[in-house]
Amino acid sequence: MVCWGTMSVLAQDTTQQINKDRKNEKAQTQKPYVILISADGFRADMAAKFGATHLLEFSKKGVAANFMRPSYPTITFPNHYSIVTGLYPSHHGLVDNEFYDRPTGNTYTMANKQQVADAYWYGGKPLWVLAEEQGMLSASFYWVASESAIRGIRPTYYYNYNNKIGIESRLQAVKDWLQLPEEKRPHFITFYFPEVDYAGHVYGPNATETRQAVQWVDNAVGQLQQIATASGLPVNFIFVSDHGMTQIDSNRVMRLPASIDTSRFRIPGGSALVQLYAKDPKYIQTQYEALKKDAVDYDVYLKHEVPPIWHYREKDDRYNRIGDILLVAKMPAIFNTGAGKMSPGKHGFDNREKDMYASFYAWGPNFKQGKQIDGFDNVHIYPMIAHILGLDYSEQEIDGKYRVLRKMVKF
Repeated sequence: MVCWGTMSVLAQDTTQQINKDRKNEKAQTQKPYVILISADGFRADMAAKFGATHLLEFSKKGVAANFMRPSYPTITFPNHYSIVTGLYPSHHGLVDNEFYDRPTGNTYTMANKQQVADAYWYGGKPLWVLAEEQGMLSASFYWVASESAIRGIRPTYYYNYNNKIGIESRLQAVKDWLQLPEEKRPHFITFYFPEVDYAGHVYGPNATETRQAVQWVDNAVGQLQQIATASGLPVNFIFVSDHGMTQIDSNRVMRLPASIDTSRFRIPGGSALVQLYAKDPKYIQTQYEALKKDAVDYDVYLKHEVPPIWHYREKDDRYNRIGDILLVAKMPAIFNTGAGKMSPGKHGFDNREKDMYASFYAWGPNFKQGKQIDGFDNVHIYPMIAHILGLDYSEQEIDGKYRVLRKMVKF
């Protein structure tokens, strides 16, 4: 099992990082506030299924989507970064939780803290960078890439990811941020919950423990709303998840196909998606044909054959980081490329599968009330948030389109 919220860290930095020299430009102090919350693995149906009473009530006073379609592959790092850049993974470069980078010959893995903090890996312009460049302060209590100086900029206030800070301290940090003088107060805040993803992996998406995790997150969101209300500020909330979760079939757990010549291909890992990177291109076609012949519970694609709807083809691969051959498990079958036992809950599958659908709720002074909307791709959140915050951005530099979500915004 690989999920950001449970990765092992030898030395965990729990101190708040602050750029004390920054302040809001005068015009930005008049803008609204946005708190973007992600609950990892919070599938689209979980709020209703498990009685997330606060979220359901807030959504009645705001906007609820039938679902939000995650980008492919439906895993943590690519999707969190797609949400804050408005770009599909093939366009921002974070194409998997683990992948091989041909230009440098290095393999990126989200468990490597040095790589996670290295701006080399991240294309696009995250929302906090967009805000800071325009004189608006931002803060992050965790988000993928918030620890990296992308374009030389991190949030004004941020924490390096760790699992040592309790929820009360995290809520207090948001309260403290909203109580700062207006020239020092962040207008864009990100907040991340790993609990539902962890429970879904370990116990399965239908387990009592997962229900309890959903209700725990819901309670914390209720406390965040109380903090925002007490501040008297025009705070908007956007609650999302990066992907869904499904129960795997334990009888359809697959090892790497025997036909793979591991001396000729690099295989960073994977479960729902396994990527093969050829050390010499001359071996690609032969290996591909052998895999196609053996395939039962998985599909095999060459890089240019991937379904267009995934935006994951060779022509999309701006950073040349997608594998030469892709093995895509057919849900609920799964690959086990490691030595450990396979956990019962998994994601990473085709983003058209309902179990992979993510959640989306939004409420606050800049959102219409009592509005239910159809499902949409997660890249469209970026221009919507930029619009609410009054930030300029180039439509040509992102995949998201404001027109997709314009109907839910009051202005």
